[in-house]
This record gives sequence, structure tokens and C-alpha cells, in this order.
Amino acid sequence: MSISPEILQQFKERMHLGDHEDDNLKRILSASNQALIRSCGNYDINTEETFKELVFERSRYVYNDALEYFNTNFLSEINSLGVAKALEGIVLEDDTDATI
Repeated sequence: MSISPEILQQFKERMHLGDHEDDNLKRILSASNQALIRSCGNYDINTEETFKELVFERSRYVYNDALEYFNTNFLSEINSLGVAKALEGIVLEDDTDATI
């Protein structure tokens, strides 16, 4: 998935960055998006705000050469998104079919 110009612009504004690093930032955002999809499930960065925030945070860590701290610092958020995505796939049994 390629990073949209809107997502790139939002990240640049958040990080207070200019236009001179666009290609590098696109690579960072794309790699972060892919890594978090592997960890959390198939979320869409364009429509899922919580997932987008996590991608931005991971990208910030990458940009600042501190990626080794990301998973530890954001473990609960990563796990929460992963569990939420897993629960989407579970179909609950209809209680009216239960026999006693």
C-alpha cells in the first residue's frame, strides 16, 4: 500500500518537517504501516484513527533512530488493536439456540 499525500502531510505537520524529506518519510510510513499490519491485523491507515496514530508513533521512533524502544513503549496499544481485530472474526453463537 502506498502512503497517500494526505497521510504524508499530516505526519509532516505533526513532526514539524518540511518538504525536503518526502521520499524518506514515505518509506518510513510505509514500512511502519506494513509492520503494524503484521502485528495488529489488516487496518486501513486512511480510515482507522487509532491505527494511524500508532503508525505515526512508530514512524517517529524510526525517524529519530529509536525504533528499538517502540514495541516496549506501545505494547498495550499494539496488543489492543490485535485483540480487537481478532475479535472481529469471532461469530458468537445465538443464545436462542441453546438448550438446557
